[in-house]
Amino acid sequence: MLEALRQRLQAHQPLATDHQLPRAAVLIALIDRPEPTLLLTRRASHLSQHPGQVAFPGGKAEPDDSNLLATALREAEEEVALPPSAVEVFGQLSDVISLHGMRVTPFVGRIPADLPLRADPGEIEQIFEMPLSMLLKDEREHTDVITVGDETWYVPSYRVADQVLWGLSSMMLVELMAIGFGHAVSLKAAPPPGAPLRHLPPRPVPPRP
Repeated sequence: MLEALRQRLQAHQPLATDHQLPRAAVLIALIDRPEPTLLLTRRASHLSQHPGQVAFPGGKAEPDDSNLLATALREAEEEVALPPSAVEVFGQLSDVISLHGMRVTPFVGRIPADLPLRADPGEIEQIFEMPLSMLLKDEREHTDVITVGDETWYVPSYRVADQVLWGLSSMMLVELMAIGFGHAVSLKAAPPPGAPLRHLPPRPVPPRP
């Protein structure tokens, strides 16, 4: 399964936005277990942005980062003590724009099982895993319906280990499901009947150059 994902992502041409915004990157790490899982974190509750939210390791690009992949790997090492050398990078997904005006680039990779990961208490309260099967079966708790400009987005939300994965991170997973696993899911198409819809306030379109 993960080998097929690697091949698909290496052939994928991710979309890059032209928004002139600060850059950030995250690492979507798949843990190589007999039943693969995704590495997730719960951000510390004292942080000024996204306190207590479920997220992938990652953060803002720094001037010393050679590229955005280096940003994602550095942040993963700082937040959860994941050695960059332990990551087999599969590829890159399309840029997404956060509500706080960041242009975020996701990278996908495989890591070995049972690494001695450790949360940085200054940034991370908890490290946990999401079964990949939950994603492939699209076992969402609900769908957030968000209007952005003249578009309507349908963003899945998942409950994992008594935490809720939603928003920007879930948007990334929609592309991972569609491109990496050929899943019939899209941010721009309403999901099949089942999980309830939650309508959120409209969001402004980020400014362009």
